[in-house]
Amino acid sequence: MDNKEIVLEAMKKAGVPLNAGKVAELTGLDRKVVDKVFAELKKAGLIVSPVRCKWEPAEK
Repeated sequence: MDNKEIVLEAMKKAGVPLNAGKVAELTGLDRKVVDKVFAELKKAGLIVSPVRCKWEPAEK
């Protein structure tokens, strides 16, 4: 599993919008890694922001 899959899976399991710090806490990944993955996922349209600074998978 690559970092993108790990982050998306954690977000889906949480079921609520999360910020990067919380995703880092849940996955055990470094915050900088999560920020980088978030940027890639945003560019690909795989995550959306329903609330400022919080993200969730685009498709539930």
